[in-house]
Amino acid sequence: MKILLVYPYFIDNRMDEEDISAIPMGLFSIAAVLRDSGYAVEILNAYNLGRSPHRIYQILGERRPDVVGFSILHANRWGGIDIARMVKKVNPATRVVFGGVGATFLWEHFLTHFPEIDYVVRGEGEVSFLELIRFLETAGDPPPAHIDGLAFRQAGKPIKTRDRRPLADLDQLPMAADYFSFQHVALSRGCPSNCTFCGSPAFWHRRVRFHSADYFVTQLQRLRERGVSFVFVSDDTFTLQRDRVIEICRLILKRRIEIAWAAISRVDCVDAEMLKWMRRAGCTQISYGVESGSQKIRDLYRKRIDDTDICRAFDLTHRTGIMARAYFIYGAPANRTGPSTKVWL
Repeated sequence: MKILLVYPYFIDNRMDEEDISAIPMGLFSIAAVLRDSGYAVEILNAYNLGRSPHRIYQILGERRPDVVGFSILHANRWGGIDIARMVKKVNPATRVVFGGVGATFLWEHFLTHFPEIDYVVRGEGEVSFLELIRFLETAGDPPPAHIDGLAFRQAGKPIKTRDRRPLADLDQLPMAADYFSFQHVALSRGCPSNCTFCGSPAFWHRRVRFHSADYFVTQLQRLRERGVSFVFVSDDTFTLQRDRVIEICRLILKRRIEIAWAAISRVDCVDAEMLKWMRRAGCTQISYGVESGSQKIRDLYRKRIDDTDICRAFDLTHRTGIMARAYFIYGAPANRTGPSTKVWL
């Protein structure tokens, strides 16, 4: 069985292509699970193919995949639908599977209005997608109601199976760096915070799971062996567990991994000693979620930080020799139902 995983294009252009060009980490992880299980899988980064449908048709015609899986956020969902329609035109028998954050929250909408979508993987996708592939390979009927974390149509109506329990041990996952080169990595999944503008609380249910320091650093080491010299550590909050962060830094230095990296944190989750270890281990930049200069607006966002936290973190970070970067949200709502947009400065 041949599987093609697709990161679709965004309908709207972006000022900075770098913001949308990187394949999501989850797609590499799912591909690694499939490869580790003996399946032929390829990844198509179609972020820039919105004006090149002929190229997409060409790829589909050459690859002839049996299953096409899509990584759906929200802003790229129409690109995913466009490509799903192309898939069905090339071969109506090809199974189309949507997954990711956007698909998790919009599963019923997708299955109600878009017949080209056959299945939706909800939530953490590695095990659910692998079990679906095994099902499609050996059966096909009746629908896979026994597989947790899915949605599909039954008697023409969208239904979902039970929610899948999150993986208890993230280190059980095969290392994506054994198969692919990439620049975005994560130590953890989830965030304990409950900020109003963020999808993480609803997706991860405010639970946080961690890779071991050894797993994380070994992945960095393998990426460096593949020629990757800079990575983005893209956890919601990399520095949640101080001792684990310091252990990671010690291992990077012990193994002499010459790699530079940037991380994301909260201003109330850093201290001087940890920052010194991070700088010694190659950290060059930390992005902090400041969100607003107004305490009133931060309170509206349930950010739970104050000016003292912000000034302290930025001062410590600069003193350590790491660039401190701030995330802000503009267009703060007058009430909790209004829109807001997150920007990177």
